[in-house]
Amino acid sequence: MTYQHTHAAGRRTGTPSRSGGRSAAPVPPQVPARRGPGGRRLLAALLVAGLLASVLPWWLDTPAGSLRSTAATLTAAGRISGLVAGYLLLVQVLMMSRLPVLERWIGGEQLARWHRDVGATLLVAVLAHLSLILLGYAGLRDHSVLTEAGVLLRDYEDMLGAFLATGIMVLVGFTSVRAIRTALPYELWHVLHLSSYLVLLLGFGHQFSNGAQLFQPGPVRTGWIAMYVLVVAALGWGRIVVPLRFNLRHRLRVADVVAESPDTISIYLTGARLDRLALLGGQFFRWRFLTPGCWWQSHPFSVSAAANGRWLRLTVKVVGTHTADLRDLDPGTRVWAEGPSGTFTAAHRLRDRALLIAGGSGITPIRAMLEELPPGAALIYRARTPADVLLGRELDWLAQARNTDIWYVIGSRDDPGPRQVMSPDGLRQLVPDLTARDVYLCGPPGLVEQSVRALRRAGVPRRQIHLATFEL
Repeated sequence: MTYQHTHAAGRRTGTPSRSGGRSAAPVPPQVPARRGPGGRRLLAALLVAGLLASVLPWWLDTPAGSLRSTAATLTAAGRISGLVAGYLLLVQVLMMSRLPVLERWIGGEQLARWHRDVGATLLVAVLAHLSLILLGYAGLRDHSVLTEAGVLLRDYEDMLGAFLATGIMVLVGFTSVRAIRTALPYELWHVLHLSSYLVLLLGFGHQFSNGAQLFQPGPVRTGWIAMYVLVVAALGWGRIVVPLRFNLRHRLRVADVVAESPDTISIYLTGARLDRLALLGGQFFRWRFLTPGCWWQSHPFSVSAAANGRWLRLTVKVVGTHTADLRDLDPGTRVWAEGPSGTFTAAHRLRDRALLIAGGSGITPIRAMLEELPPGAALIYRARTPADVLLGRELDWLAQARNTDIWYVIGSRDDPGPRQVMSPDGLRQLVPDLTARDVYLCGPPGLVEQSVRALRRAGVPRRQIHLATFEL
């Protein structure tokens, strides 16, 4: 193991420079903290209230004593789970809309976690709805379950679409399991995930043609239709209008592609009005490079340098066909970007000091964030070999410019040295005031999970641990 410490009085002196010979922009002033989870709590309260309101029509329409038989009880449970599933589907699509107000109130990272948890609950609710309705109707009519399924498909309007929607949801849920998702090409997973929008379209009809609480005209039906309209409008605004306005305003183009290491590149972008770009270090865009072979794919990458009004930079590890193609981008190539997104920023800290832990290419958002954090931050950078350390010259410059302690911890995860450093005692030894700091984590899942466990055992409150995610 190699263990190397760079301090503010570090080993490099002189004028710092960025990779590829670009002169460094002046270090921007620190970003003030935006403390307070008020927006997140308000939205969570509204979502819970909406869930209760979605079930209320069943409660009001169901007379006491009507659930005397098993079949009637199963049917009622199926209707309740159907109302819950319909509401959760709207919530899921709303969270995928990339609506700017949701990004500001909650942040892309928290939205990704809510999206994952709501998605699992939605899948359970849909399967419960289908199963309970089949069992309940079969019991009421003295049919077998298979016979009843045939009756529903044959005699009930829009039921085929509902069955197809259920199949799509099962497929999306199956491919969202981490082990399966990591085995799939990102492009295939992304296309499968986008198919979840079909669930909204295919499931809409049967709710209003067959739903016991929704098929009759009235305030309940009107309210549900209004929710669909609002969610679709949010989807159009966040996915179409906002990106179109951003790209017409900034007109990004590739300026240069610089090799940082044999398997890592930095892409520099220029454009119009970059001095007006509301970008924080640690945020990410979804980038689409408009060149043959790349234009049809959109991938999330963090900026690896804070906004300077002149250029943007993303640093990419080459791990597949798409990222390999980015090496050959020509200057002048147009770029379509969506963002910026994420709350993995200095503005969302809770404490005055921070500890940042990065692994491999996970250093890119953290390197940008270091420019905007208050002086006195600390960084632990894990890498397997010295050659895997990215942007080292810039990090040493920031150690001086921002009075930052940086530890390069080199070696495999099984080496005793890194294991000791990344343990609760090791972290406390490096950073004695660990529990009084915000901790930002970005890197391979194994490193992040191990670090979170160590931090929690060391006494760091969960609310002070910030993770970078790009799932939505």
